[in-house]
Amino acid sequence: MHPVTTTDALAELCRRLATHPYIAIDTEFLRERTYYPILCLIQVASHDEAVAIDPMAEGISLDPLYELLADPKVLKVFHAARQDIEIFVHKTNRVPAPLFDTQVAGMVCGFGDSVSYETLVGKLTGQRLDKSSRFSDWSHRPLTDRQLTYALADVVPLCRIYEVMEQKLQSTGRRAWLAEEWASLTDVATYRGDPESAWRRLKPKSTKPKTLAILAELAAWREIEAQRRDVPRQRILKDEALTEVANQGPKSLAELGRVRLVPQGFAEGKLGADLLAAVERGRHRTPPTLDDDPRGEAPLGRMPLVDLLKVLLKLRCEDFEVAPKIVASSADIEALAAFDDANIPALRGWRREVFGDAALKLKAGRLALAGRGGRIEVIELPEAEEMPDAEFAQARGS
Repeated sequence: MHPVTTTDALAELCRRLATHPYIAIDTEFLRERTYYPILCLIQVASHDEAVAIDPMAEGISLDPLYELLADPKVLKVFHAARQDIEIFVHKTNRVPAPLFDTQVAGMVCGFGDSVSYETLVGKLTGQRLDKSSRFSDWSHRPLTDRQLTYALADVVPLCRIYEVMEQKLQSTGRRAWLAEEWASLTDVATYRGDPESAWRRLKPKSTKPKTLAILAELAAWREIEAQRRDVPRQRILKDEALTEVANQGPKSLAELGRVRLVPQGFAEGKLGADLLAAVERGRHRTPPTLDDDPRGEAPLGRMPLVDLLKVLLKLRCEDFEVAPKIVASSADIEALAAFDDANIPALRGWRREVFGDAALKLKAGRLALAGRGGRIEVIELPEAEEMPDAEFAQARGS
């Protein structure tokens, strides 16, 4: 039950773990008051043991663990890995590799979108997790036996979950389906707060180029400031206030002070002058684009087709036992409704087989959705040239 607190003990642990083909990893961290997460505890498990590592122990070096995380012979298994990996990227500037994310794999193994760890543990191991210590202060020392029991109980089932999923992926031939997801997870850029793309977090409603240009500059300024001070973005200025400043585009501190959502006294401080300077830079920068499709906005009147495509996506994913989220996003569906050659994953590789081809048939009138027996069914229709006009019209109306 005692956590590893010395570099020598950690090195010995990592030597043992390095003899296994895979290890399971979880972390406990805090980030309510900081931009970067504060690593408080690391849990690792193999078939032989489960151990907690105390990264806050005086004098400990995590270098032996970082070497293990980079060992190409040992697979690192996480659940919902992004936040855990972000911590290690911040510490080492590299992503643990190779890796396996059971939440992502669950999407192609029939467990639904963003399946929770509790759900997987219950379905695949029959165990029930005790989440009573979830909101503990993991930075407080000493850690209690209850906290350590909770932390280790979280990582142990991950071994069994991985084995079941790996077997299913191999038997169904779907491991290659995860290649794109693994590529994103293993890209260091995924975990860095890029100031230039920070505006996308705000999901702007305005499409005015001038407003978007100012918003992009404001979001970049806030991201840099939050990183520099190591505080949450919202501590600098809330999203709603940032968006409102972009909408109004104040030209003086007096005008900035009159923006309703900007805190009282903000304009008079140093941040007020910096914010106003960002507004001015935004006036002279090239506006960002809302999507990657150079052809611009989709034609009007597409929403009914978008709705039909979403229904089709759900039906096809039920048939293939794969989560819709990993096949196509809402933005992908809207792009597909507008353009047959949209540059989206759903029109490539296995996603095209699951959904893309059927979606194009639906758009071309070669596939229909019909209610029957309390269910919606997908009906293939013949192409027009294969049937006389009257017979073809009758088939479409049936």
